[in-house]
Amino acid sequence: MAGTIYVLCSLVALGCAVLLLRSYRRSGLRLLLWSGICFSCLALNNALVFVDLIVVPQTDLFLMRNLLATSGMAFLTYGLIWDSGR
Repeated sequence: MAGTIYVLCSLVALGCAVLLLRSYRRSGLRLLLWSGICFSCLALNNALVFVDLIVVPQTDLFLMRNLLATSGMAFLTYGLIWDSGR
């Protein structure tokens, strides 16, 4: 059951990323770009949670997962701080 939840979380984050990036391509609003990149990183993070905890539980991918999540949040924070005033 947990594996299903991890996969669904990854698919939802990927869907959000696709919609945000598609909207960015249409409108050119840079905050959509940063949000899309953030959700892409979060989708990869959720996919790594599934791989780490379900597929290969003997391998520790904790650091890689946290680096992806942190980089996604860093992209979004950068976009909110530097591009929201434009």
